[in-house]
Amino acid sequence: MPITDWPIQERPREKLLHQGAAALSDAELLAIFLRTGIPGKTAVDMARDLLQEFCGLRGLLTARQDQFCRQPGLGPAKYAQLQAVLEMGKRHLHATLVRDEALTDPSATCDYLSARLRDHAFEVFACLFLDNRHRVIHFEELFRGTINGASVHPREVVRQTLEHNAAAVIFAHNHPSGVAEPSEADRQLTRRLQAALELIDVRVLDHIVIGDGESVAFSERGWI
Repeated sequence: MPITDWPIQERPREKLLHQGAAALSDAELLAIFLRTGIPGKTAVDMARDLLQEFCGLRGLLTARQDQFCRQPGLGPAKYAQLQAVLEMGKRHLHATLVRDEALTDPSATCDYLSARLRDHAFEVFACLFLDNRHRVIHFEELFRGTINGASVHPREVVRQTLEHNAAAVIFAHNHPSGVAEPSEADRQLTRRLQAALELIDVRVLDHIVIGDGESVAFSERGWI
């Protein structure tokens, strides 16, 4: 039965408009993105099949282009649309940080950093550069490594900090293993970076380790 023949309250688009996006299942949300199904399957049926194939919504959203496009009913146009949606989501999170106000919401900071770093298959070390009122100046991925780690050079961190005229910084890196627990090497690196930045009167406000669905902030552990 086509979705147009369903009761109005069960159609994904109408359900979203009346109840809000949070009321929809992953399959219903995906069906709205797909818009149409394929012969013999509604958009909701197709969405359920895709979620099963990719082991959930995240698996689909992070799939490579070739993996995505080989699925029935998908192709380069849909892949481009999906990437645009994901990028808009990241920019929305970024916009919540760069208003003309000090950075005071740790959860928003973690959400943004998680969106930027969580899905990398390799380790990435990044930095939020802040002004003297702790407003965001710039986000930058400074170093990329392997699945096991990334080489971080304090001299380059200092150079980039000076280039952005930052008064404070928040460091972040991901653990491709999915486990956010900081290692002793992470703590030693943070101390080295703190010492280097103290020489130019720049404060390290936090170092956040991003895992799979979780994050650990050094400030919450009392390490900064």
